Amino acid sequence: MKTIIPLKRLVPALIIGPATWLGPYIAAASLFIPGLIQQLDPKHKVELLALFSVCAMIVGSVSNITAGYLSDRTRSRFGKRAPWIMCGAITFMTAMGVASTSNTIPFLLISWVLAQIGLNFIVAPMVAWIDFTCPEGRGTASSAYGGIGFALGNNGFTIIAAMFLNQIRLGFITFGIITFIGTLIAVLIVREPSNIDEPIEKNQKKSLSLKDSLKIFPTWKKGRDYYLAFIAKLSQGVGNFAVTGYLLYIITDFMHKNNTDTQSSIQLINGIMFALGIVMGFTVGPLADKLKLLKIPVALSTIFLGIGALSMYLFPNTIGIVTYGIMAGLGMGIWNSLDNFLNLEVIPDKNQVAFFLGIYNLGNTLTQAIAPVIAALVISQFGFSAIFIVSFIFSMVGGILILFIKSVKK
Repeated sequence: MKTIIPLKRLVPALIIGPATWLGPYIAAASLFIPGLIQQLDPKHKVELLALFSVCAMIVGSVSNITAGYLSDRTRSRFGKRAPWIMCGAITFMTAMGVASTSNTIPFLLISWVLAQIGLNFIVAPMVAWIDFTCPEGRGTASSAYGGIGFALGNNGFTIIAAMFLNQIRLGFITFGIITFIGTLIAVLIVREPSNIDEPIEKNQKKSLSLKDSLKIFPTWKKGRDYYLAFIAKLSQGVGNFAVTGYLLYIITDFMHKNNTDTQSSIQLINGIMFALGIVMGFTVGPLADKLKLLKIPVALSTIFLGIGALSMYLFPNTIGIVTYGIMAGLGMGIWNSLDNFLNLEVIPDKNQVAFFLGIYNLGNTLTQAIAPVIAALVISQFGFSAIFIVSFIFSMVGGILILFIKSVKK
């Protein structure tokens, strides 16, 4: 019998949980790691930061899939997700504490790799909590997780993290503890029931060998809609990160703004996107449940991103910046609110929820590595103006692919 947990418990947990793992991750990846690398080896900081990003992507991808796979097969008195989530939180907090003591680059890299393992053992099982909702509440649950939770994690925590720029080592420790406490609170709110008596399906008895792992993936005929959603996520991610990854340089080198105007422009964009992300998080999911709309708003969200990118190309001034903030804020707010809901609807095997959600969420990790490479190549060949065309094309492709999904009607 499928486990159903009331929304009054799931929604606050799905806000607190992702906010307190994503926020510390963003703070560490964008501020603390680069800052400590600069202290330890300023001469090679650019190359080292790239190395840290690649290692994090590889380890994160493997641990995310593994965490989802193991979570689906777990039977315990605390449920199938909570044990792995708490193990991940303890590991991440410990690794962040160890990172704070780093005096060499290799030691810091090992600490960061360990943190990635812990982080992904939180992420893969936690997103599967959305599957505990009743069918008519999935939009609301997905919106809480990706809409409100991600908005708080992506934008809200950055403001706090900036206060630790002169105390980076303390920042590692503080944000590691925040993840542990937030995750613990979320787990206690959800209170997963025991699943010791839950039967183990045949396909869950297989060992985690490469041969058996490959068999888990369905053929194109069976998994067509899932694969379309995954490719669309990759396209949307490239369209998004191609701009956000080079936003600083777009404003300084393309729009030719000075330092003061650059800072205010970035704050303006983030402020608009944060506000719209929160609004979308509170409204989009419940509306999707009520109106039975899913595929169309998700497709429109990627189109909004593309339009936002074009606006900065057509209007390289404050008008373009404000328009981008609004369109990207709407696009990312809708996407983050509904994309996990959409993926739940197209998962090819309902007994492998955490595994397939983990694969799907690799789209975030992969695109953060792929998009800067594509953007760098385009900029070097055609200049900054071409990056907006690339973003528009990838965003549109993502929206079109979503519309080709058949199992979700509208």
